Amino acid sequence: MRFRTAVIVACVVRAAPIAGQLTPMTRADAVAAALDRGARLGVARADTAVAGAQLLAARALPNPSLSASYSKSFPQYHVNADIPIDIPPLRSLRVRSAQIALDAARLRFQFARATIALDADTTYTHAVAARERLVLSRRNALDADSLLHMVERRRDAGDASDMDVELARVNAGQQENIAAGDSLTLISSLLDLQAVLGMTAEQLTISASDSLSMPPSAPNPGRTLNETAAAMSLESATLAARLQHRSIFSTPSIALGFENHDPGQPGILPTFGLGIGLPVFDRNRGAIAQAEAERVRAAAELTLAQVEARNQIAHSLRQRENALARSERDQRLVVSANRVAAMSLTAYREGAASLPNVLEAQRNARDVLAQYIDDLTAAWIATAQLRVLALAPSPTSQP
Repeated sequence: MRFRTAVIVACVVRAAPIAGQLTPMTRADAVAAALDRGARLGVARADTAVAGAQLLAARALPNPSLSASYSKSFPQYHVNADIPIDIPPLRSLRVRSAQIALDAARLRFQFARATIALDADTTYTHAVAARERLVLSRRNALDADSLLHMVERRRDAGDASDMDVELARVNAGQQENIAAGDSLTLISSLLDLQAVLGMTAEQLTISASDSLSMPPSAPNPGRTLNETAAAMSLESATLAARLQHRSIFSTPSIALGFENHDPGQPGILPTFGLGIGLPVFDRNRGAIAQAEAERVRAAAELTLAQVEARNQIAHSLRQRENALARSERDQRLVVSANRVAAMSLTAYREGAASLPNVLEAQRNARDVLAQYIDDLTAAWIATAQLRVLALAPSPTSQP
């Protein structure tokens, strides 16, 4: 009997020595670590850098060119400087389009940070739920083993049958297996959390220290960051298409120069000219077609972002509302189910109830408490999703 108890305790609490060597980590610490080490931020940061470089290129003024030539005819020396004219309306369109594209990239960077934080928060919630399930399964396994001992003592005293002993033994074995599976689930959840945090260790190094209580209040989302960024991208693409439509003629230039070494007219002879490209062979059709395609794509992306955002908000709101309502009912059911389980065990001890009634009452209590953990987990995840969907553009999100 003592050996069997020792085996059960060793199987059920085998993760306890490991937990004592882990570093406790709060939810806020996990989110901060994910944002600090998240590899996915590099892509969003690179996109923002590209948009910033495009803005610099849009603001750049065209460089003048200088040419010098010699001819045998007089005058023999020729010096010319071509100064491109950056037409103000076209320059304004180009700079504004690039600036809006940079703002959209910054919003996407902020949304990428929020997504990484959401991933860390959700993974942390799963780890906390796995820990609570393991605590529940450990207690159930010990209670099932205690019940088995009680039935064996009653069998030895002639108050229970061998069938009752076998039934209690089956129940104890099932609870032991559930505890072993929950222990593995907890380890897997913590390893997943370490992966989200960018840790490369193959062994567990952290543990979730926060409790699984009722989640905080959640905001009511309006327009999401993704929708705002998509709308700004569409505006940028529209301005870029308008710029290409107005750029049929190439950039005009002013030619200034002088000629020298003419025996008939001594001294420096100034020259002046105006150059403009004629759209004879090409009317900027390729650039216009590309800009129009980008505009159509941006419009489609905006529509997709709006559909996805409304769908996510609707799902998250309903999931949170349903999970909170279920959690409130679960709180009341847990008290009643535990009371029924305790009363049935007392009745069995006094000979007023059968063993199947005790097992059924304990199973109901376990199921209600497990459902309570699942509903709290769903409420926490939905709350985190709503916080991300309700984020407003922030200038501090620039990389």
